Amino acid sequence: MTGARRYAVILNHEEQYTLWPEGGPIPHGWQPTGFRGTQEECLAHIDEVWTDMRPRSLRLHMDEQIR
Repeated sequence: MTGARRYAVILNHEEQYTLWPEGGPIPHGWQPTGFRGTQEECLAHIDEVWTDMRPRSLRLHMDEQIR
């Protein structure tokens, strides 16, 4: 679809994902994942790769408690 807004999937230090309008400055603390597409494509990609919604620090803490 011509003219559809494009987005980039970005990731923060807690391994949380979001989409961001392509071409705009990425907020501090976030980095591009390399995936780009329409809003629908980006949301589908995030659904596929972000399988554990807990922040990274919480996952690590919980893993330490198990040991």
